[in-house]
Amino acid sequence: MTAFRGAHVLITGAASGLGRLMALDAVRRGARVSLLDRDERGLGLVCEEIHALHGDAEGFVVDLSSREAIQATCAEVRQARGGVDILINNAGVVSGKPLLECSDDAIERTFQVNALALFWTVRAFLPGMMAAGKGHIVTVASAAGLAGTSRLVDYSASKFAAVGFDESLRMELKRLGSPVRTTVVCPFFIDTGMFQGVRTRFAWLLPILKPDYVVRRIMGAIAGDRSRLILPRFVWTVPVVRALPPFLFDAVLGFFGVNRSMDEFVGRP
Repeated sequence: MTAFRGAHVLITGAASGLGRLMALDAVRRGARVSLLDRDERGLGLVCEEIHALHGDAEGFVVDLSSREAIQATCAEVRQARGGVDILINNAGVVSGKPLLECSDDAIERTFQVNALALFWTVRAFLPGMMAAGKGHIVTVASAAGLAGTSRLVDYSASKFAAVGFDESLRMELKRLGSPVRTTVVCPFFIDTGMFQGVRTRFAWLLPILKPDYVVRRIMGAIAGDRSRLILPRFVWTVPVVRALPPFLFDAVLGFFGVNRSMDEFVGRP
């Protein structure tokens, strides 16, 4: 089991949304946290909340689309705060546009933040975890990393990469005999503002998830050393449906409204 009490937890994308809630939850569980985000004001507010709880938190402003910035910030964290016991790669961006309307820069940024940043943070802290003989790496991916849909071509592709990253890393760590654990999280749309405007056809099967619920499930999955967390349960049918011929797979996603879910997307203001 992964213990939060006394652990050093690092969370990316921690200035708002799930990152902020996970930071607060980790502190309540007895952890000290290091928070990474490009939003300096948001980081400051989260740290103030944590300090009001008499918790230990420090924010580090970093552009998570930059390899050099991530590497420099991770080195700063190690020097100032020590090694990391639980690494939660939560940061993500979405354009929500059809492929031909996405700018080159937006597509590159999606992959830099949603996929490549995973490599740079894990490479920074995994050696310390392996030397300590313990550690947990958490990848917050998406249900869009299990099934693609329109207006999410770049986002979905980056999240497929994130799911593959976790799976391959898990297998590599097992091959090395390392006790470091991994968890990948694949939730449906979450009501954090990032996907403002999305719709679901059958809310009783595919609800827009509440942030508090998702965080509770994520933290429980980490504590319980679960390798995979998929939310809601209906998303577990995706691997089964994927066995169908593509035209039937597409028809099923169309029937459940998945392929039209982004039609009214506006995103975070």
